[in-house]
Amino acid sequence: MSPGEAILSRAATLRSEFGAELSDHVAESFFTEASAITRDTVQREGERGRMTLDRTIDRVLTSRALGFPVMFLMLWGVFWITIAGANYPSSLLAWLTMDVIHSWLHTAADAILLPAWLSGFLLDGVYLAMAWVLSVMLPPMAIFFPLFTLLEDLGYLPRVAFNLDRLFKWSGAHGKQVLSMMMGYGCNAAGIVSTRIIDSPRERLIAILTNNFSICNGRWPTLILIGTIFLGASAPAGMATLIASASVVFTCILGIIFTLLVSAILSRTWLRGQASTFSLELPPYRPPRILQTLWTSLIDRTLIVLWRALVMAAPAGAVIWLTSNIEIGDTSIAGHLVNLLGPLGWLMGLNGVILLAYVVAIPANEIIIPTILMLTLTLSITDPSLTGMASAGVMVEFEEGTIQRVLSLGGWTMLTAINLMLFCLLHNPCSTTILTIWKETRSLRWTAVATLMPLALGGIVCTATATIARLMGWV
Repeated sequence: MSPGEAILSRAATLRSEFGAELSDHVAESFFTEASAITRDTVQREGERGRMTLDRTIDRVLTSRALGFPVMFLMLWGVFWITIAGANYPSSLLAWLTMDVIHSWLHTAADAILLPAWLSGFLLDGVYLAMAWVLSVMLPPMAIFFPLFTLLEDLGYLPRVAFNLDRLFKWSGAHGKQVLSMMMGYGCNAAGIVSTRIIDSPRERLIAILTNNFSICNGRWPTLILIGTIFLGASAPAGMATLIASASVVFTCILGIIFTLLVSAILSRTWLRGQASTFSLELPPYRPPRILQTLWTSLIDRTLIVLWRALVMAAPAGAVIWLTSNIEIGDTSIAGHLVNLLGPLGWLMGLNGVILLAYVVAIPANEIIIPTILMLTLTLSITDPSLTGMASAGVMVEFEEGTIQRVLSLGGWTMLTAINLMLFCLLHNPCSTTILTIWKETRSLRWTAVATLMPLALGGIVCTATATIARLMGWV
């Protein structure tokens, strides 16, 4: 036996003797000794009072009894403020970009004698797709990201990681996966890149494969809108916003549950191995830096994510317009595809329009709702008061009440809305995230797993939900 093999064999023997908690005990002894040395040798003016206040707050925020309820209440509050505050700015932006500016552009196109098919392609396809993304995404992001950054700046997010660390340890994942998961709530591609903080290749791969269960910014508008116009609308008037925000929070919690369950399965099957030590040092609480928070959230996060969405929305809008206006026989290409996907959509409690929208929206999740509305109007609605509002392949802007009416006439039920929220959580990553996964893993195999695994889970969960609802007679 070589010296290296002898060392590894001895290490395995000691690990079996001392148990899986050995690395934790060693790390704990290091920090205990370092704390004792610091306490005996270092004195700072005013430090004791501040540390006492920090520890008093941490007794609440990181306690076993109150840590999770406080965390969920804060998350609920962030979504409630986002939903309540984004409605009016979003409506104003939609009116400006999709009514006023769009009308001006058509007037200019007519003045220069631009062919109708070209103005339709450029203005009704490419431009309106970008305008919808801008009006739907910018107001929620401008509220959500500053609030999220404020929690990060105050020092609360490491406390969230501390609360969740025990659950990730149970699942066999690395504790730092909590941090990459939270990055995924802004953008899954950024969350994938942030897994570089995990040293273990095995545990980093688990974090990469499960990051898609963090709801990225492109999916928030879909969840917020569907939660508002279906679940919120079914509640009493004074409770509508609370119920809508609660539905979004519940979907977010489901994402955490799926992250833990899939991590546990992977760590016990394909990616079995020894867990790494993770020592999380809680930073002191800091007073908010309002100007820096606004700059970081609006410039470094909101505008960058928005620009990426706009770049992806342009070609997607072109595809939507083309498939809706090019006909084979008496039916458009979009109509043929919807009919093809219809049976699978029914089985999953959805419909062919929704599945086609998710195929078209692989470049950008932000255009799911406008694609669904456009396809529903042109393929499923016969009401003259609605069909006259849009031409084939044209994204239109509606009030929430009109959106609910369009979707209801298109065959939507409460089951469709709930399953769309589930499928919004459990479906394949966007093209940017898929490319990022490949760059980080350099493996087509793991890129395919990361892409198809959530899609398969989405199909299974939605089918099970629809089957149970039909057997129970709820639909």
